[in-house]
Amino acid sequence: MISQSAYAVEPWTLRESELNLDVLPQSESVFALSNGHIGWRGNLDEGEPHGLPGSYLNGVHELHPLPYAEAGYGYPESGQTVINVTNGKVMRLLVNDEPFDVRYGKLRSHERVLDLRTGLLRRVCEWSSPAGCTVRVTSTRLVSFAQRAIAAVAYEVEPLDSDVRIVVQSELVANEQLPRKSGGDPRVAAALENVLIPEEHFADDMRLRLVHRTERSGLRVGSAADHVVHGPGTTATSSESGQNVARLTVTSELRRGERLRVEKLVSYGWSGVRSLPAVRDQVDAALAGARTKGWQGLVEQQREYLDGFWARADVEVDGDAEIQQAVRFALFHVLQAGARAEKRAIPAKGLTGSGYDGHTFWDGESFVLPVLTYTSPDSVAEALRWRQETLPAARDRARQLGLRGAAFPWRTIDGSECSAYWPAGTAAFHVNADIADAVVRYVAATGDEEFERETGVEILVETARLWHSLGHHDHHGTFHFDGVTGPDEYSAVADDNLYTNMMAQLNLRAAADVVERHTEEAAALGVDDEEAAAWRDAAEAVAIPFNADLGVHEQSAGFTGHQMWDFAATRPDQYPLLLNFPYFDLYRKQVIKQADLVLALYKRGDAFDLEEKARNFAYYERMTVRDSSLSACCQAVIAAEVGHLQLAYDYVGEAALMDLADLESNTVDGLHIASLAGAWIALVAGFGGMRLRRGTLDFSPTLPEQLGRLAFVVQVRGRRLRVEITDSSVTYTLLEGSPLELCHCEEPFTLTPSQPQTRRLRPQPHRPEPEQPQGRRPVRRH
Repeated sequence: MISQSAYAVEPWTLRESELNLDVLPQSESVFALSNGHIGWRGNLDEGEPHGLPGSYLNGVHELHPLPYAEAGYGYPESGQTVINVTNGKVMRLLVNDEPFDVRYGKLRSHERVLDLRTGLLRRVCEWSSPAGCTVRVTSTRLVSFAQRAIAAVAYEVEPLDSDVRIVVQSELVANEQLPRKSGGDPRVAAALENVLIPEEHFADDMRLRLVHRTERSGLRVGSAADHVVHGPGTTATSSESGQNVARLTVTSELRRGERLRVEKLVSYGWSGVRSLPAVRDQVDAALAGARTKGWQGLVEQQREYLDGFWARADVEVDGDAEIQQAVRFALFHVLQAGARAEKRAIPAKGLTGSGYDGHTFWDGESFVLPVLTYTSPDSVAEALRWRQETLPAARDRARQLGLRGAAFPWRTIDGSECSAYWPAGTAAFHVNADIADAVVRYVAATGDEEFERETGVEILVETARLWHSLGHHDHHGTFHFDGVTGPDEYSAVADDNLYTNMMAQLNLRAAADVVERHTEEAAALGVDDEEAAAWRDAAEAVAIPFNADLGVHEQSAGFTGHQMWDFAATRPDQYPLLLNFPYFDLYRKQVIKQADLVLALYKRGDAFDLEEKARNFAYYERMTVRDSSLSACCQAVIAAEVGHLQLAYDYVGEAALMDLADLESNTVDGLHIASLAGAWIALVAGFGGMRLRRGTLDFSPTLPEQLGRLAFVVQVRGRRLRVEITDSSVTYTLLEGSPLELCHCEEPFTLTPSQPQTRRLRPQPHRPEPEQPQGRRPVRRH
């Protein structure tokens, strides 16, 4: 693994100073813009060259059959894949009849800058055509946080050495040709082409519009564009449209010192139920709203939105400029993934690429929503309301499996299960507890009683019913969950996976508690005292696998008795193991894809003492290969807690640079949103030691010697709290809101707005550093 970002290290921007076509696909993901509803990959304005064209609308997908060598009862019948919708980014340029294409002529300079404070992607380049005419092209792009359905581009051309004839073609393009995918990597999306069936096209003056629908999923997608053109008196415009292209053509004769500027506003809308006229009116109305603000108004709204976000979310890191840039980049993309999703899922890749077919997994609730809970809580409520709206499908799935309650899907877009591999999909019931945990955390962090009553009760009840029907009491009264898959997908269909059991225990207790607080809502769901008492009984009796001889908890029953994987015989090019070895072999060995029991040490830290955490971490560290981007941040958190600060710091670097350094060589398919969230988790929960215990935030901070200071802001129960950590002390400051009850190293105190409080850092234990599998140690940071 390399560990260095290819971008200039700056605190608030991501700067690419030259165009390297070899890494263009990765940079398209890195420079993607989104608001959770619309996603535009960072493709060049002219459309070509490209790695992966990408314009996405959250929830818009097409269905396709899932082939099975042998059919089986309960197998999902239909797959779901995110589709590339109408591309509104395209601004083609001709200079004296020669198309501007960076592969021809001479590209004299090329710079792209993503500004994390303004939310703008700016590109400036100078290009000489094959005939020797040189122009400067400047473009600025945004996807609006303030106006959910709007994206925009400002495109400007200026001649540098002679008078030129310029043609700009601003387009809406549907059914773009996509690159062919090869290989059997399950992280890559299925290739679907020409999936949009034309229904309407329109062009008049500066206005363009296309409406399409999908054949199998039955979704209708509309896009529209309006323009403002600034140029000399020779400037003229014309428009035209066809089934898959609507185009505004702008022509102009430019003298040296003159400029042609085209401002393009693009609106999107979609629906599975609304008629063609309704979708047409929807995109036209959104465009009209944006037109009243204009380009500059959209820019100002974007900055205002982000000013508010950074005021409640910023993380400051002294001593490592690369991590400082990376964590802000991470926060920006996590915000982009969820800010305006509004009752839609947060996909594993956000809206930055088509990896994993655009599916959402448990990553969202376990990694992304915890970050948003303390930085942008409104988006968390919306994401969980989407889960509530998919409960009918989850209940149907539970009935199909012979269970009560709701079985939420392992991977999905619309709420129905679409994983064709049941050991890693159907058996991974922990997704239910992950969703319940997100509900409990959101309510505790916000005090949103209305949400708990209207959404939380139903989710917690139906997930608890699933757990109670899935498990069973043995003749000793111990409650077991057999044949389940935990987070570690190299250990499938095991009995009593510890993470699953402990998270189910939390789920059962939370459900019993919530029905006591909301008796009317519980009664409407048919919950009585006997059912709630059964949940509590099951929770108290949940099996906790433990190997007394080794003094460690077992990832699942009998796991520590399995044969150890032969790491010495495994070559570096054989990772990830899932692409080079049969699952049969992985499942019966002690080898771990990603943090599983170690994740339980973080999520259920209340159930272990510090020495148990240290022993467990040391044991499982030596067999965890991190073939998943979800692992490093969890290992960072526990490494910091048990005193391995250098190792924790190394894992922070891996989580933070997963995409900026393309550590897994698959950033082309989209960013790893959960790993980006993990950069915040590793710093705030790792070195900040932040935990939610009994509804109160508790901090046990510590810092590695390489960092001089770590400061972060979180939002909790309507207050803004700032935590600043140095090498010897931590200062808590209440920036906004009424007095707040907190804990420092489990000691409670009350913080008031006018009185910051400083505490000493806890002493660090000295322990021998644990080993990793051969060749899998994280890159050492200095």
